[in-house]
Amino acid sequence: MTEKNTQQPINTVAGILEGYALGHRSFSRAELSDANLQGADLKGSDLSYADLSQANLSGANLRGSDLSFADLSQANLQDTDLRGALLFSANLRSADITGAKFDKADCDRNTHFPDNFDLVQAGLQVKEG
Repeated sequence: MTEKNTQQPINTVAGILEGYALGHRSFSRAELSDANLQGADLKGSDLSYADLSQANLSGANLRGSDLSFADLSQANLQDTDLRGALLFSANLRSADITGAKFDKADCDRNTHFPDNFDLVQAGLQVKEG
């Protein structure tokens, strides 16, 4: 008999912060729409497929995190550290990315950024796949 992974997606700010403090880094499919994670240190986390739409991530440390397929639409990403992050097929439409750091972050042609965003100037690397 095989075991099923019955772990529910993280859906509270306290849950993700407590998990991170305990050394957990896998928060794939987290459901944190409208969450206040301002200034949170989530460096190196797996937030792939997470719903972070309209979340406040201003000043957060997401350096080296996997945000592939994440919904960050209308999120507040002001001054967020996204250096080295994976943003493959992520949705950042209408996000406030003022002052966000994207150096050496990876994205693809399916990653959606706010209008008039300059990938090259931001230091993003577009990967073909």
